[in-house]
Amino acid sequence: MHHSARTGHRSTVRAARRFAVVVPLACALTALVSCTKQEEALTTPCGVVVDGSGSAAAVEQGFDSEAKLKDSLIEFLTDQKCGTVDFAPITRSSRNSSCRQGQVDLDPPHDANTDQKVQRANARQEAAGAALAELKCARTQNGSDVWGALARIGEAVGNDDGGTPKLLVVSDFAQTDPEFRISQQNLGTEASRAKVIDSLVKNRGLPGVEGMDVFPVGLGMQYKAKPSRADDFEAFWVQALEGRAKAHVDTRYKR
Repeated sequence: MHHSARTGHRSTVRAARRFAVVVPLACALTALVSCTKQEEALTTPCGVVVDGSGSAAAVEQGFDSEAKLKDSLIEFLTDQKCGTVDFAPITRSSRNSSCRQGQVDLDPPHDANTDQKVQRANARQEAAGAALAELKCARTQNGSDVWGALARIGEAVGNDDGGTPKLLVVSDFAQTDPEFRISQQNLGTEASRAKVIDSLVKNRGLPGVEGMDVFPVGLGMQYKAKPSRADDFEAFWVQALEGRAKAHVDTRYKR
């Protein structure tokens, strides 16, 4: 991976946060400084993947990625104590899409008089705006390369020293791009699913999400009227992400 600029940024942020931790002690030693209680530093690296494909539209057969994003993002960022958040779009060629937004610092540097609750709330709103901007752009590059988006967010977030990375993936996971359509694959058994995964890995490699927590929102929504197919579809992605990519799938935000 090549993250020298990002790593330098994060190092600067971490240094500022470490400095902030000693401020309350300094406040106790001098009456010349007016201090407020400092919040515990937020250090979890997080990522958000947003689906801009046709199946994610707000139509009868779609799963409305915008509504699900608005419903889950702030809760996710707060619950997981995200310190930074990176983004990756799902488009017809997610690895090469121009829609990706820049990283947002969710725990900006501050001084002893900063109202951190307000500051962090504003940062989360900034992240929400970035996610919606990415979705708007992704809708102009129709397609659903989920595999490529997972690879891209894995590269963006990486494994820092802030704990296990957390990924929110707002998508129905209907992998559909010029080279691969999941709807045409046999997902009915563990063995047949393994063959499909083998094909994807052979042609594209594994997304670098090992050890990360993946929180899907909208997974299998296209099969809401076909429970058996929904079960096979979800089993495929769990088998791919947990069994092969060595990530952990958590469906608590599935809506």
